[in-house]
Amino acid sequence: MPMPYSTLPPDLPEPITNQLLDALLVLESQLGDAVQAIHLFGSAIDGGLKPYSDIDLLITMDAPLGESKRAVLMTDLLSVSAFPGTDSTRRALEVTVLAQEDVVPWRHPARRQMQFGEWLRDDINAGVFEPAMADHDLAILLAKVRRHSVALYGPPAHEFFDEVPAIDLQRSLLETLSQWNTEADWEGDERNIVLALVRIWYTAMTGDIASKDAAAGWALQRLPLEHKHVVMAARDAYLGLEAVDLAAYPKERAALLDYIRFSVRAKLEA
Repeated sequence: MPMPYSTLPPDLPEPITNQLLDALLVLESQLGDAVQAIHLFGSAIDGGLKPYSDIDLLITMDAPLGESKRAVLMTDLLSVSAFPGTDSTRRALEVTVLAQEDVVPWRHPARRQMQFGEWLRDDINAGVFEPAMADHDLAILLAKVRRHSVALYGPPAHEFFDEVPAIDLQRSLLETLSQWNTEADWEGDERNIVLALVRIWYTAMTGDIASKDAAAGWALQRLPLEHKHVVMAARDAYLGLEAVDLAAYPKERAALLDYIRFSVRAKLEA
């Protein structure tokens, strides 16, 4: 896979360049010329990196990923990633691997071959690896990548991937909203879930996709007063500002979830 390591796009955020190169070396070592495209998306190119922002990478291969290769790749990625806020030179990586045949032509739900993230570190170290699986979130992810991404290898995303139909994006939003049902579903990820909720709400209402802090700002202009405290706390924590511990507010988080669920369903199921 002849990836131009010395010619990364010049407008990438300088603080993540070395980490990106390290991650690309891991991908080259483990996947070789099976890689068809690598796209960088998320805060690094849309909205700006915040203190706890991940580096989001989408890798598309020419064939499904074997079990043993998945295990080795996930293990190797641990060495070039760090849990948010724990390393002065490295951020958390979030890496999604697709087989091109699973997403082109587009169908919903599409299948993902692998997802790597810091929330899986303990499982990976214990030798537990998620298999390939259908993932309704890929409709949201690919819509986002087609609109805002940089091709580190291969063609631009809007040329490489089919457009995600609006009906599939809407189905994905509703399916994602249905996954948080108990307090255990929030545990340890309260800030990110609150921000995911306001992004879902924003997309359902506008048809567009916004960064976490932009969606939070939009939501704060529209939420009833009783829900604003939770969103402000999540946004401030994401921005590295002092914020309350959202784990201490289960009733308020549940009320926000109910409000956004009702609003999104009223919009999309009308």
